[in-house]
Amino acid sequence: MSQEDLLKLRIDPSAKSIHQVQHRKPYYRVAGIVLIVAVMGLLYLSGALTPAIHVEVASVTRTYPSQAIALLNASGYVVAQRKASVATKITGRLMSLSVEEGSRVKKGEIIAHLEDEDVVALRNQAAANLNVARFNLRQAKAELHDAAVTFHREEILRAKGIATQAEYDSAMTRYKKAKAAVAGEKAAVKADAAALQVADVSVEYTLIRAPFDAVVLTKNADVGDIVTPIGAATNAKAAVVSIADMNSLQVEADVSESNLELVKVGQPCEIQLDALPESRFHGEVHMIVPTADRSKATVMVKVRFIDIDRRILPEMSAKVAFLSRPLESEEQKPLTAINPDALVTRNGKDFVFLIKDGHVVQTPVTTGIQIGDMLEVLDGIKQDDKVAVKPMNKLKDGSRIKVIEK
Repeated sequence: MSQEDLLKLRIDPSAKSIHQVQHRKPYYRVAGIVLIVAVMGLLYLSGALTPAIHVEVASVTRTYPSQAIALLNASGYVVAQRKASVATKITGRLMSLSVEEGSRVKKGEIIAHLEDEDVVALRNQAAANLNVARFNLRQAKAELHDAAVTFHREEILRAKGIATQAEYDSAMTRYKKAKAAVAGEKAAVKADAAALQVADVSVEYTLIRAPFDAVVLTKNADVGDIVTPIGAATNAKAAVVSIADMNSLQVEADVSESNLELVKVGQPCEIQLDALPESRFHGEVHMIVPTADRSKATVMVKVRFIDIDRRILPEMSAKVAFLSRPLESEEQKPLTAINPDALVTRNGKDFVFLIKDGHVVQTPVTTGIQIGDMLEVLDGIKQDDKVAVKPMNKLKDGSRIKVIEK
């Protein structure tokens, strides 16, 4: 063997022995196992490996103490008790319209104006005829005065034997004719005055006025449209606008016949409008309509608003709570409430399981009074929070949950 071959047989000191490699393999395995166990432990502690608990959930809501003294609840709609479709008494073209939807009008205020050239001309003619009649009456009265003076003079002369019978008769005839002429002119003045009044009415018919204080609900015609009392003509409009007296708004609610004995006139009520869910309005029973709806077995009850609110509009849907007594001032504020099933008491402490990011958080709460089927909560949670309702015995702080969809 040559020297070169011997050199090739030398061991590289940087190379690790098989024994060293085999000796270190168990350490890598142990470290890997420890790491896996640690990760699994963390996942277990975080609940990732724990199956989710299916729970029912309720919302924290805002409620009112009136629910505790409500005898009956009914639904209905806001209706204006005084409303009108304002139209015209004559047919004509609409020349101007001074209101729109939402405009507030006063009684007697001009809403619209029809073309009036013809009726104005007739009114001017009637006024001129009346003036002529009045001048004729003045002339007739002057003639009567002259005839009366002449007649009385002839009467005196005749008594003295100076005037002849023919002169006396002529003076008397003239006097009587003058009296008749004055009477005729007075009648003519009255007739012409009546004609002028008719013309004034015709002119007034071209002005469409508000019959009472109200708010315009709808505008049914535009400038240039032909309006008519009956709307029978092609492209003609009957009502120019529809209006309602907002001070006459009431809720018309349907009450079941079987519950009618719980309602009486003057009974205090609380009104909630779907359009204004955060507000409650005070009301009282105004009328129980003396007839029933046989198809629904209900009776209409009209509830008036005690306080007028400009946000209330006709045809809004409403819910009415008929109360057993008037509300006290401290009972008019809203309260935070939950379903009593969400409350858990352990070791003398009350808490709920608050839903957060797919888990429950045990949250202490302070409870108040019972409000109907709800329980007041003074602190710890707020409106619109979600809390678990059941199964409460399977839950603990941090449990992973899945909400049951209803």
